[in-house]
Amino acid sequence: MEFFIRYRNALLRGGYTRLLKPFFFRRDPENVHDSMIRMGRRLGDSPAGRRIMARLFSYEHPSLEQTIAGIKFKNPIGLSAGFDKNAELTSILPFLGFGFAEVGSITGEPCEGNPKPRLWRLPESQSLVVYYGLKNDGAVEISRRLRGRTFGIPIGISIAKTNSPETVDTEAGIQDYLKAYREFLDIGDYITVNVSCPNSFGGAPFHEAGKLDRLLSVLGETPANKPVFIKISPDLSPGEVDAIINVARRHVIAGFVCSNLTKNRFSEAVKERLVPARGGLSGKADEDVSNDLIRHVYSRTKGEFVIVGVGGVFTADDAYRKIKLGASLIQLITGMVFQGPQVISSINYGLVRRLRADGYRSISEAVGKGV
Repeated sequence: MEFFIRYRNALLRGGYTRLLKPFFFRRDPENVHDSMIRMGRRLGDSPAGRRIMARLFSYEHPSLEQTIAGIKFKNPIGLSAGFDKNAELTSILPFLGFGFAEVGSITGEPCEGNPKPRLWRLPESQSLVVYYGLKNDGAVEISRRLRGRTFGIPIGISIAKTNSPETVDTEAGIQDYLKAYREFLDIGDYITVNVSCPNSFGGAPFHEAGKLDRLLSVLGETPANKPVFIKISPDLSPGEVDAIINVARRHVIAGFVCSNLTKNRFSEAVKERLVPARGGLSGKADEDVSNDLIRHVYSRTKGEFVIVGVGGVFTADDAYRKIKLGASLIQLITGMVFQGPQVISSINYGLVRRLRADGYRSISEAVGKGV
């Protein structure tokens, strides 16, 4: 069985990197993304499509299973928010090998996002520059489509403040978050409060401890009865992160998603000389700062909060590094864009081998062992 998985994944990766990726990378990245969403939606609607995807991409192993914050995860690799903006892929994602997925970010009001172009590839850096600006159909419409549905894997709902001048005022922004939050109280398995989008009007004011405290207080007046996470930026100072941790301790917060996109264009990870001035960077440009943030949060909290690690995950080694720094769960998007969808199975397969080599029986035993 292990030989079959390795051979299958190697074959799929070769087909993607030699054939599909060159074809995709000659085309506008947002158009390619939209095409993949349409294809994924059609495959998810087809029983035959779901079976074929499961045959191509699924992989399970008992050592990958965890129960975290009352939610059972078959494996720790999830789709990060930002790919399935309108929650159109929930039927197909379980069959691609994901252990969970986070949809959105979803805002209180519909949002067209920032002007195009708003997505660029950095091939040398194995990164993307993202300037979507929270494009989505809005909380009311998306919740209407999802209400009453069951999902094959845990689904997180990422909520954010609508990218609009009308939400710049603190109280208006809080009410916008609250509208999205209330729409999903009975949908999905957890909620992530995204306070760190680098591409929205007015910046990310809820990184400031006082404003974040006010936001969480208002949301907390309507208990979610499900875990609530906070998604933060990798560009914060240690003091700012510590202030956010202290705020989280005053509220019913399950953990942190570490991290969102970085705006740093001057790190050694950025190889291109010319990088679009707008937007945040994902992929390898985000990896080191994400890892630093995971290490810092874990060292300050030692398991008090669940950490979801995001940024630059392309291989099992990348994922395992984040786990050993303190992340219990991992999310990715850019690794799939550059490596192909079989990367999910390859990472999970590689994690099993690394756990076995280190004498661990489960992911949970490895969490934080590198700090």
